[in-house]
Amino acid sequence: MTRPLYFCGRAMAIITSCLMLIAGCSSSEKASSTAEAKSQVQAQPQPQSKQNFQQQRQAAESQARPDVEKEREKAKQNADQSLDQDAIAAVTDTQTALDDIAANKKDDAMSAIEAATGKINILLARNQAAALIPVASEVDVIDAAPLDENAVQALNHRVAEAVRVKDYPTARLLLYSLMSEIRVRIYNLPLATYPAALKDAARLLDQGQNDQARNVLLTALNTLAVVENVTPIPVVLARAAIDTAQQESQKDKSAAETLLATAKNQLQRCQDLGYAADTSDYGALNTNIAQLEKQLKGNGDTGELFAKLKDELSSFFNRQSAQERR
Repeated sequence: MTRPLYFCGRAMAIITSCLMLIAGCSSSEKASSTAEAKSQVQAQPQPQSKQNFQQQRQAAESQARPDVEKEREKAKQNADQSLDQDAIAAVTDTQTALDDIAANKKDDAMSAIEAATGKINILLARNQAAALIPVASEVDVIDAAPLDENAVQALNHRVAEAVRVKDYPTARLLLYSLMSEIRVRIYNLPLATYPAALKDAARLLDQGQNDQARNVLLTALNTLAVVENVTPIPVVLARAAIDTAQQESQKDKSAAETLLATAKNQLQRCQDLGYAADTSDYGALNTNIAQLEKQLKGNGDTGELFAKLKDELSSFFNRQSAQERR
């Protein structure tokens, strides 16, 4: 089952935010404070000063870690391409209907609902097997986890203790401090409930029950379902280190060995942070890195070993990025 996202009385702000995302297919970079973590869920419009700060932070990220920025841009493009224009138009028409109801323009509101219904019927005909249709997206880089392995382990223990005593608010805050990921969040129009909401709103509006019609439309907009995909940043950095190590292996074996050690450390960090912590992939990847390190110390050809390592890391990377959270 999908998990609807209820915006708890912030409907107008959320729809405004979603429409801004639709128009610009925006992607935001948020700082790692708890307040900004909450703003990711609420999708509230950001003050100009905070937007400027986020732009500066994104520029710094791009310069400091170009591979992370490149992956973020790729994720953003893929998310934008997944959006359905008819579904976006249906949401826009629904917002128009709400505005018309507020302005006591009954005929205009009915026309907007009919327009939204027409687009929904197209979606139903075209996507008979689909339950969710993407209408807006966000792509965030969240890198709040400490670099020190001991600090990560200390946070792990604190999370476990907080959960043990059912102090879930503290556990959630601590878990945020263990994130190092590129997170893609897709807002989806649920085809199972949205058409019925439009039909009910039209009926209520026709009966002169404007407030009830408005509430039905607000509820429909407030229950956009959210699907998230997460790409661990340590895997992005490990892949970049291995690519560079292969380039260096032909001219500077010492540099290549250092880069392979970096990749190994990033994979360990990925596991410590709980990204597929129990998978056997880590053991296989580390074994391949060890074989490469041994081969670099000799004079053998490393091309086949590099190809094998990169293929296995790519498979692991793709599985992690494709895993949906609802």
